[in-house]
Amino acid sequence: MTQLSRPTVPPPFGDQLRTWRRQRRVSQLDLALEIEMSQRHLSFIESGRTRPSRALVIRLAEGLDVPLRDRNQMLLAAGYAPVYGERALDDPALASARAAIELILTGHAPFPALAVDQRWTLISANRALAPFLALVADKSLLAPPINVLRLSLHPQGLAPHILNLGEWAAHLLDRLRRQIATRADADLKTLLSELTGLCPLDASPRGPDYGGVLVPLRLQTPVGPLALFSTTTVFGTPTDITLSELMLEAFYPADAETDARLRQWVG
Repeated sequence: MTQLSRPTVPPPFGDQLRTWRRQRRVSQLDLALEIEMSQRHLSFIESGRTRPSRALVIRLAEGLDVPLRDRNQMLLAAGYAPVYGERALDDPALASARAAIELILTGHAPFPALAVDQRWTLISANRALAPFLALVADKSLLAPPINVLRLSLHPQGLAPHILNLGEWAAHLLDRLRRQIATRADADLKTLLSELTGLCPLDASPRGPDYGGVLVPLRLQTPVGPLALFSTTTVFGTPTDITLSELMLEAFYPADAETDARLRQWVG
């Protein structure tokens, strides 16, 4: 006889609110002042003695900077319908956002740029990324869905070509830890555990430190060593979950030699 699994029941709203507040390291008093309500009222909501209105759930989530996906869970736990939609990136409603993404990626060539989701899955990239992917020894790492952190730190990925692997790995894992602290995503915790065991975590710099203002990615390539730094771009006011979880990573040459070699390599 087949036993049916029970649907997962989300934690009560008060428990979710308390978890996010503690994760943000915000006291009840500070949160109450932030959203202009009494600490007593907030305490009653966390304990389950008072049911918040739909508007108050949204205000509390905004005050704690809760990701949109988790705001929907808070609304459901409080007895309200989700507010934030989640569309596929090819949905006609996201056409203007998709065009903006491709404009940024294409315009950044001959320097590499890519779009990833919150779990670092590759969504799109410009043509300048192709030569870097050609360095990957294990082509199974390039089978969709491609996780760019795993691709970077895997011994059969880009890791053997990274001259400052320990420093770069420490930088990436620190970013991932900060992201986990922000999003509380179980899949990201699993990814962190996997990546931590892949490579050394020596954070001492290898080569120029560029004034100590950034951590470069130093790669050995067929055209010589490259030194790159990156910037991250996100949508400023998304109300769609897909857009809220997208990040654009753009890499720039850290010196004139890298600029010339990249233009030669990418063509």
